[in-house]
Amino acid sequence: MRSGIIDTRAYKRQLVVCAKKGEKPVEERDFLHPEYFINREMSWLAFNARVMEEALDESNRVLERLKFLSIVSSNLDEFFMVRVAGLKDQVKAGFQKPDPSGATAKEQLRMINVRTHQMVERQYRCFREEIIPALEEQGIYFVKLEQLSEEQEAFIDSYFDNHIYPVLTPLAVDQSRPFPLLLNKSLNLAVMLERKKAKSSKKVFAVVQVPAVLSRYIELPSPVGKVFILLEDVIKKYSNRLFKGNEISSVYPFRITRNADMSLDEEGAEDLLKEIEKELRKRKWGSAVRLEIDGQMDEDVRSILQEALEVHNRDIYPIEGPIDLTKFFSFVQFPGFEHLRNETNQPQPPADLIGEDDIFEAISEQDILVHHPFESFDCVVDFVTKAADDPNVLAIKQTLYRVSGDSPIIKALASAAEKGKQVTVLVELKARFDEENNINWARQLEKSGCQVIYGLVGLKTHCKITLVVRKEGDNIRRYVHLSTGNYNNSTARLYTDLGLFTSNPDLGVDASALFNDLSGYSEPPEWRKLEAAPKGLRRKYLDMIKREIETHTEEKPGRIIAKMNSLTDERIIMALYEASSKGVQIDLIVRGICCLRPGIPGVSENIRVRSIIDHYLEHSRIFYFANGGNPRVYLSSADWMTRNLDRRVELLFPIEQSDLVQRVVDILHVYLLDNTKARELDSNGIYHHVQPGESVPLINSQMYFTQLAIEMTERRQKETAGPYKPAEEWVL
Repeated sequence: MRSGIIDTRAYKRQLVVCAKKGEKPVEERDFLHPEYFINREMSWLAFNARVMEEALDESNRVLERLKFLSIVSSNLDEFFMVRVAGLKDQVKAGFQKPDPSGATAKEQLRMINVRTHQMVERQYRCFREEIIPALEEQGIYFVKLEQLSEEQEAFIDSYFDNHIYPVLTPLAVDQSRPFPLLLNKSLNLAVMLERKKAKSSKKVFAVVQVPAVLSRYIELPSPVGKVFILLEDVIKKYSNRLFKGNEISSVYPFRITRNADMSLDEEGAEDLLKEIEKELRKRKWGSAVRLEIDGQMDEDVRSILQEALEVHNRDIYPIEGPIDLTKFFSFVQFPGFEHLRNETNQPQPPADLIGEDDIFEAISEQDILVHHPFESFDCVVDFVTKAADDPNVLAIKQTLYRVSGDSPIIKALASAAEKGKQVTVLVELKARFDEENNINWARQLEKSGCQVIYGLVGLKTHCKITLVVRKEGDNIRRYVHLSTGNYNNSTARLYTDLGLFTSNPDLGVDASALFNDLSGYSEPPEWRKLEAAPKGLRRKYLDMIKREIETHTEEKPGRIIAKMNSLTDERIIMALYEASSKGVQIDLIVRGICCLRPGIPGVSENIRVRSIIDHYLEHSRIFYFANGGNPRVYLSSADWMTRNLDRRVELLFPIEQSDLVQRVVDILHVYLLDNTKARELDSNGIYHHVQPGESVPLINSQMYFTQLAIEMTERRQKETAGPYKPAEEWVL
């Protein structure tokens, strides 16, 4: 599998050449007009604005709203560290080629600057004016220093001496001590001092890092409710103890976001693991791309920070509230506040596995589809764990992209290797912001006797697949698990994903071929059922879209329904535009970035785009093609993004068992019927909440799937459930 990046402009020129040779003119060349594309960065910011809408929604409970505010901050951190940093690198390098929407890197930075400042201002206004008062109504208070009672003063005095002071390190800045290298995303205090014994009254500057190892919020004794104070406020109160012999003039918190994009020369890296460790160390000290400061910070302190960190005025964000709301994500889970969080239902056991003592026997009888988190991820853990313990299992092969901190799957794989089974694990070391975690797991697996591989040069291995090879009598049988999501038992409770268990011989052969391709010098296989990026997945998608055009008739209209995280690829968008212009009806369910602009007459008037933001993160990738009356349904690890199709190892796998095909189609239609958490994209690039009609019942897709999982489990437990039957028939 080698990357085959296709130049869209070159493709356009080829089409023109074909036309000049007398062939039928192809309309795709018109679909490249910049007006037909939404800027990627603006689309991402629109997605983050939709996340913030959940924080603004008063129908959500207050801690659910606070959770979404925290997610907005976390999303912005990654956006600045990667996307903004990349655009700044382009500007420095003099790169002036516009993106598909026609904007240069410098123009995009200007647009980002305006939008993010507006977003942050609205975020903190919500925190100050809505969240804090709502918490206080529930007896939860965040107090300032001047609000402390005598008892609370005594408490934090002791707490500072015993818990905080030993961890702090004051850092002076002067001629002999330069401005310190402060960690990416660390919260710090800028301290201005006047030396009491100095001959002149000249002020000096120092920095105190707020320890990330300590809780950001400290609970105080109180006769009523729950009272908290922020860690930085306590350090600020006692900062004079860190600088004895000096007068404290001012103390202001600030935070730096640094360029954290990694660039690796994999061809020249003899030991990829060591090279990534080296790059991770650099990430902590990359150039500053954003400076968040206390909104009350005086100009002198601001100037010192700006000069030391070399940031532009537009990259400074004055904050009216506690800097870094990401830390409140853990506060949302504070015990005793369950009534202030949206209800989270317990994941149900998959109905097809209820009463089954042997998971391999169950899979050998039929394919099994699992819908997480409505159905429990425990069955996936159980699949790997039982394979590790089963004496008939000869080999286990698995790809790992992101795993949890205390992964039962890692433990099972290690156990299997220690028992003498052949265990091969592909650990993707380049999974962004999970690199360090994956390095640790790779070493642990190697020590246990697993064969650990790191994928292909220049490509991230993003597919999610497990192969279990089992001896059954005189035969060998392959059991395969394929998924749209990661083997992470923690995020599986928060992300919606679909997984398939199968013993289909063709998929088993394909799975073996995939692992041989990833681990050795095997030629890319001829797939029986699967399709993979970067070699053939784009072609597969384009062929399926083209087939919808070719088979589209009034009797059997062309129809595409596609659900994914992001849509950015130019060639896919062009193909969708052509299909729309030929009458094919297209529904896209895109959670995040969407560069396609729907509703343009003659171009995309037959395309509808919707995004669903709710309690769980929509993560599944599902693709439906009417295929001339013979529908095809696929699941995938890949979004319709250029990076997924050209620079990653991804898998597309079919759902062929008739009852499972119907189940997946029903899942798509529930998403299309959602009229409580869905927003639709208009031709101007603006999202609008879907407004239900007067006689139309309210449908929340995630609540529907939660209830459906409960009902299916109850029916199966009563031994009355047969094969999956849709609740009602929907017309495609």
